[in-house]
Amino acid sequence: MKEFTLSCRCGNVQLRISNTSMAQFYCHCDDCRAVTGGAFVPIALFATDAATVTRGDTSTWTYKTLPRTRCSTCGTFLFGEPPGLGMRGVSGFLLPVEMFSPTFHSHCQYAVLPVKDDLPHFKGLPPSFGGTDETVDW
Repeated sequence: MKEFTLSCRCGNVQLRISNTSMAQFYCHCDDCRAVTGGAFVPIALFATDAATVTRGDTSTWTYKTLPRTRCSTCGTFLFGEPPGLGMRGVSGFLLPVEMFSPTFHSHCQYAVLPVKDDLPHFKGLPPSFGGTDETVDW
């Protein structure tokens, strides 16, 4: 994979991506909805060392248990970092459209806006993330 750089909305922070994502999906959990104000959030998971801040000032804060990092100037959400997993969930909104290819929806039991598409809609986490194969039917 070719290395590339993402920027926050104001351009002050740059995030270098140096590997392919481990997964791409939409999260409907109540935490993601609470901190973004959205009905769901597009996420691209990368190894921590494959998604690094190379320029700019960021601020990190924790809602419940998940530290989230934003640009200190414009507040653009950059990534969340689940403790102890060695991963960063980069905002799919930052990726070029052609680079975001989600394969599932997670935490659909909390969904406030059902999305009808051809992807699996897991009630919680999918089996590959330690969950079950239980889905919701919208």
